[in-house]
Amino acid sequence: MASSSSFLLLAVLLALVSWQATASDPIRVNGFVCKNPMEVNADNFFKAAALDKPRVTNKVGSNVTLINVMQIAGLNTLGISIARIDYAPLGQNPPHTHPRATEILTVLEGTLYVGFVTSNQPAPNRNKFLSKVLNKGDVFVFPAGLIHFQFNPNPHKPAVAIAALSSQNPGAITIANAVFGSDPQISDDVLAKAFQVEKNTIDWLQAQFWENNHN
Repeated sequence: MASSSSFLLLAVLLALVSWQATASDPIRVNGFVCKNPMEVNADNFFKAAALDKPRVTNKVGSNVTLINVMQIAGLNTLGISIARIDYAPLGQNPPHTHPRATEILTVLEGTLYVGFVTSNQPAPNRNKFLSKVLNKGDVFVFPAGLIHFQFNPNPHKPAVAIAALSSQNPGAITIANAVFGSDPQISDDVLAKAFQVEKNTIDWLQAQFWENNHN
């Protein structure tokens, strides 16, 4: 009987300690601290992002200005973010994926050639490539997790698009950067076999500077 009483007392003490730790520690959802509702104000849902202003593009000819939960704390749990994408003449937002979001894109200025590739499904739909040329005002959807891209085919004029994504933190994996620019590098034996090319081709690709176009 004494043993049972001691066990019960220990359980109560552990519960109290756990409750105090939980009560004193900040509550986190999706890794971000939840703010006391009494302290919330309009600035938690606002950012002077200047998305109407053009951005300088990088060597692949694009610049992605993403507004997500990192910039607006009030986006946490709301499942949405937005990005402005600037394209230089003949610039592209290279093949990439968003592991946590579907993307819907609309062209504000110029023309874009866009497309995505389906997953490794059974034939005949295995790795099917779906593409479209978009003009000003057109809208296109990229399903979550699929490799997709946008390319400005005009050699003289830039293009601009706005994208909405179905996550407050969609993530982005640029395929070339991840495969050839990883740190440390993936073995050239592995990549040469995967891409069915000579190892010196892989070595040359890994020696390039793989620039990130996401801000």
